Amino acid sequence: MKANEEQKSPVQRLLDKKNKNGFLGKGEKAIPVILFLMAAVSVVTTIGIVLTLIVETFTFFKQVPLAEFLTAKVWYPFSKTDASYGILPLFIGTLKITLIAALTAVPIGLAVAIYLSEYASEKVRKVMKPILEVLAGVPTIVYGFFALTFVTPILRAVFPSLEMFNAISPGVVVGMMIIPMIVSLSEDALSSVPDSVRQGALALGATKWEMTWRVAFPAALSGIIASIVLALSRAIGETMIVSIAGGSTPSASLDLTTSLQTMTSYIVQVSTGDVGFGTTIYYSIYAVGFTLFLFTLAMNILAQKISRRFREEY
Repeated sequence: MKANEEQKSPVQRLLDKKNKNGFLGKGEKAIPVILFLMAAVSVVTTIGIVLTLIVETFTFFKQVPLAEFLTAKVWYPFSKTDASYGILPLFIGTLKITLIAALTAVPIGLAVAIYLSEYASEKVRKVMKPILEVLAGVPTIVYGFFALTFVTPILRAVFPSLEMFNAISPGVVVGMMIIPMIVSLSEDALSSVPDSVRQGALALGATKWEMTWRVAFPAALSGIIASIVLALSRAIGETMIVSIAGGSTPSASLDLTTSLQTMTSYIVQVSTGDVGFGTTIYYSIYAVGFTLFLFTLAMNILAQKISRRFREEY
């Protein structure tokens, strides 16, 4: 017993003494319980959201066959006589926006992250980082009107065949919106690479760029991939930019110059309309939302597998 007491740290012995003497108050004992309850809120909220989506989605599939939902190429739920609920046009619209956003944000975001981590001086970093944080704080509805009133006219001046509502303009602006997220997380991943790794590469005769591209970048690849997937998940769920600048025409076409509709913009269209509770159209927003949830979940699982594959430990 004495040996065990001697092995304890002075702080632990003091706490044990206070506990024996009754000085450890009830408030101290309640703190772990309070912290557990706070942590449980997020878990309960997630379970509630998923259960709501599942229950309402099953109600939708009692009225619309699953085969039609997955294979039909037309999404036209507002017809009273010949309604069609094929998710493909909304899915393709979401993919088009996400692809354009990725082509815009990933190269620029990674280039800025590499510059801030490997090349920028401390003075430049102190100026650029707050500017990026301001860009991340701009409301998405502002981005939407920026896409419609500024970016679209510029694109139409270059490409006259481009329609007023199209996929390119909102896709580019969604890419601009997620650039700060890629920059911030990727720069943190690059900065976490030990300086000894960089020093070793330079000592072996590598140039600054060779060290960055062949040593630091692969070492931080796990965090970089996580930042890209997180940013693209944000792009998939973007609503206001696409609703304002992309239009509301579901189309399975791969044409980027015409109007489109994404899964999120359809949910907004139905939620803000005069759709009666309990109708098929009402339940369709849960089916679309559940599809979006599965899409995002699959991306996150894939990202975790890729991150584990390329993870480096120091």
